Amino acid sequence: MTGLANIIQALSDPTAYPESTTIVEIAQTQMSVVFLTDAFVYKVKKPVNLGYLDYTTLEKRKFLCGQEVRLNRRLCPDVYIGVIPITLKKGTITLDDGGRAIEYAVKMRRLPADRMMDILLAKGQVTVEMIQRVADRVADFHARAETSPDIGRFGSVDTVTFNAEENFNQTEKYIPRAASAKQYERLVDYTRGFIRQQTALLNRRVTEGRVRDCHGDLHSQHVCFTDGICIYDCIEFNDRFRYVDVAAEVSFLAMDLDRWEHPELSKEFVGEYVARRGDRELPQLLNFYRCYFAYVRAKVNCFRLDDALLSDGQKAKALEEAKRYFALAESYIS
Repeated sequence: MTGLANIIQALSDPTAYPESTTIVEIAQTQMSVVFLTDAFVYKVKKPVNLGYLDYTTLEKRKFLCGQEVRLNRRLCPDVYIGVIPITLKKGTITLDDGGRAIEYAVKMRRLPADRMMDILLAKGQVTVEMIQRVADRVADFHARAETSPDIGRFGSVDTVTFNAEENFNQTEKYIPRAASAKQYERLVDYTRGFIRQQTALLNRRVTEGRVRDCHGDLHSQHVCFTDGICIYDCIEFNDRFRYVDVAAEVSFLAMDLDRWEHPELSKEFVGEYVARRGDRELPQLLNFYRCYFAYVRAKVNCFRLDDALLSDGQKAKALEEAKRYFALAESYIS
């Protein structure tokens, strides 16, 4: 009764929730199962170890649920409600506190789907003014984000190299299924060459305090134009991916705007951010980090090919997305 499949079955029932709801929609990623009710969202972490994250014990999942709430309140304070126990009580799985905790969920207020940036981009409804507001919000966040020598070391050449090589190692088995051998070799050669040539610049960024406790997963699906701008679903599971050069964070969203075929908005976002923060060296890193994050998005889609809970149709879609992101990553190679 305590396995994930049983929890999914139980929480598919609207009566399992403490508040009245007429629907329960379920969405899955390789890392989590998300239950959407009329007004709230409950996010349950899957008991998986993907190398870069480890959710394999209940204790770890509880702790990382708490981290998710704490960290996301920095940019979306009114949405993240808290960590809710999923309990077993008299043989029934419920969200009632009265039983034995068998799992934990992050509870959030449900954001309006039609105000998500990716939805608006697909409709051509994101304006320059909206992008400027996002850039200003990110710039203000970065100005306040924590930095320290311990955080800074995650922007070192050694860590940047490790992250890139990890990507290459983790995706090698998907070649040539998701990318050709030639694409893969070009991306590896470009990345290694850039790091060698720009070691001094990368090191200088560390000493200048440009490496900060950022969001770590800043793309259009995580931006909502609601009451103000809510930027949610940051990386909580691995500090290494969140402690990054602010240039990397900016490049991630710039890449995503390119992916949506809005290069003019990408350029506006970067320009507004640079103007706000006075970060004149950021453009020198833009293509490198856009390439890196396009590769990351390709990798994430590749991982979905191995998820036993996804349908063949969902896997086919993930493969097409992976191919598209590999091609986008290659487009940044000069």
